[in-house]
Amino acid sequence: LGGCAGPGANPSSSLPAGSQLPCFHGSSTIRNLKERFHMNMTEEQLQLLIEQMVDGSMRSITTKLYDGFQYLTNGIM
Repeated sequence: LGGCAGPGANPSSSLPAGSQLPCFHGSSTIRNLKERFHMNMTEEQLQLLIEQMVDGSMRSITTKLYDGFQYLTNGIM
């Protein structure tokens, strides 16, 4: 990944303290964001995870079906 996210890419660091946005209410929101963005992984672990996700997606029938749908409806391949 080589730091492609850049400095300050921490999703929890850009949230305003005491935000009034309803999506940030609740004690689990920040924890869920950190889990979703895999904030606890090293660069090497992230690289392996992403490679596994891409490989799984490439072999997935649902990916192939969605790609076919996109091609038929939007001309996107």
